[in-house]
Amino acid sequence: MAQFPQASFLTSAWQPHQFPADHGAEVAFAGRSNAGKSSALNALLGRKDLARTSKTPGRTQLINFFALGEQLRLVDLPGYGYAKVPRAMQQHWGELLTRYVRSRVSLQGLIIVTDARRGFADHDRQLLDLVGVLPVPVHVLLTKADKLNRNEAVLVERDARAQLEQRASVQLFSAVTGDGLDEIRRTVLEMLHRTEKKEPR
Repeated sequence: MAQFPQASFLTSAWQPHQFPADHGAEVAFAGRSNAGKSSALNALLGRKDLARTSKTPGRTQLINFFALGEQLRLVDLPGYGYAKVPRAMQQHWGELLTRYVRSRVSLQGLIIVTDARRGFADHDRQLLDLVGVLPVPVHVLLTKADKLNRNEAVLVERDARAQLEQRASVQLFSAVTGDGLDEIRRTVLEMLHRTEKKEPR
């Protein structure tokens, strides 16, 4: 199994000025509410409750930063696409996510988490468009793959690759069975250790 650094909670941010110092490298996780983002993060980090999970969509309301040592971080972005919160809250989440993605120099990669049974939605495509102009790789994590049979899983992954048209890499994943865990760990580590010079934002 791919080795992954020990993680610890660093800080939460409600406004951009609360972000930690913008140095080193970080990989952000984004996705629709209840897509399994927190479960994926916990599986990745080998922890049960570092990222808070809930059956209630919209639980992640802040940007949460996790330290992987001195200069490396993972970032849990607020879930999007959940309608049962006030419009003002939805707008704030969207603005906070946009500010983070567009301004964060240390961002080295983005993981878009989506439920494999539901496919891409407009919010996923909007996020893909947002990061498409940035010099960072994007990886789509098709979660809850244990809910699909083998044929369904093959078709879902094939369809996702066709829709993305090489704009992002894709994989199936299950936090329940651990299928795909090594692959996502390798992908995140490669993102964290990218050496290419980043272009100005």
